[in-house]
Amino acid sequence: MEWNVSGKLKRPRQDLRGRIEREAKKRWQPHVRAKARKKAASTDGLVVSTRAKFGFTAAAGTNDDARVRDITQALPPDYADQLFTAREQGANEQQLQQIAADGLARMYFLANNSRAHGLGVEFTDIEQIQIEL
Repeated sequence: MEWNVSGKLKRPRQDLRGRIEREAKKRWQPHVRAKARKKAASTDGLVVSTRAKFGFTAAAGTNDDARVRDITQALPPDYADQLFTAREQGANEQQLQQIAADGLARMYFLANNSRAHGLGVEFTDIEQIQIEL
């Protein structure tokens, strides 16, 4: 006996629907992520949103006491590439935070190295950090 259910099942059962979704994500997501990563590392860059303590040191012994700031800043593709590469190579959380800190220092505080030359930026006591492609 042969069963023909073609066109009869309008909605898959809950367990079947779950399996279909898991399989689709398993096969599709790596491609989507790879494409987004390539785009971020080559043309778009990424956006870092953070709430952390930032302090500064400058030439001739001057300094500015650290204070908590909320910053959302676009970083250029080279920082996206550095973050992805470091993560793939097994970098720890502190190393990844340092790459993000360098990018924030360059783009937010130093205006892409067009001002405040010689300023050292300290990025500590991170309350939250979010990186978006």
